[in-house]
Amino acid sequence: MKETLRQRIGVDVGRRVSAEEAVEWAAQNEVYYFDIQTDIAPNALESFDESRCSKIREGCEQHGLHLGLHTLSGVNIAEISPHLREAADAYLRNYIDLSVKLGAEWIVVHGGYHFTGCQKIRKQASIDRIKRAVEYAEKQNALLLLENLNGEPELAEVHYMPDNLEDTQEYFEQIQSPNLRWSFTINHAHFDPIGIKGFVEGMDMSLCEEVRVADNNGEYEIHMKPGTGNVDFGEMFRLIESSGFEGHYMNGFGSLDDMLEGREYLLERAVEQGIGINS
Repeated sequence: MKETLRQRIGVDVGRRVSAEEAVEWAAQNEVYYFDIQTDIAPNALESFDESRCSKIREGCEQHGLHLGLHTLSGVNIAEISPHLREAADAYLRNYIDLSVKLGAEWIVVHGGYHFTGCQKIRKQASIDRIKRAVEYAEKQNALLLLENLNGEPELAEVHYMPDNLEDTQEYFEQIQSPNLRWSFTINHAHFDPIGIKGFVEGMDMSLCEEVRVADNNGEYEIHMKPGTGNVDFGEMFRLIESSGFEGHYMNGFGSLDDMLEGREYLLERAVEQGIGINS
């Protein structure tokens, strides 16, 4: 049975609560898609033994929940230095291994960041590292989702990758695999000069597996509750749904309660565009 729009709007739990609590919370609130971040407590990666993994996996199966993992954007996947190169590779492999143990359906990954003077070498290191991770994911039957990150001021020394349409396209041109798809963060796209519309028109939307949602002031990186910034969410739904997108949305702002309330606001904006939310 086709999922409704309500069922497709998930919540980025992150590390706000433990993974076990996240399963119970999602089930109680009919949140069918959620992701967790497993770097540090209460979800430190090394704490997931088989007993813990099986409990979470069985809870998701029982309630019909879809679990994803979300790596930290602060971990520089574009590392070029001794020891750190190997550590960044291991970081992605360990997330892939954990996803298999948990039955997680996707892992959001990032391209890392560069300093102005080493952009070229770090971008290539980033692409090569994600390519290795994708090859490992193929063997483990895991799915990686590459997120478009936020642009920084032009004169900033540090810049995320990929942070614009051209860079996002380049990553997918160089890494072609069914085990790498796109996590489209609309609030990052919103304050890019081309906006959300430019990304939808410029990207191959058949690559899009997830749309990450927050409001934004149109000026700089900030994850705001829908309705408190200037993103036109009705237009967002019109653009994305008309592209043929059938994946899930992921709220990423504020508290868990904020994201539940935000889901209702988003559904109201979809209805205003004539988009059915329960069929």
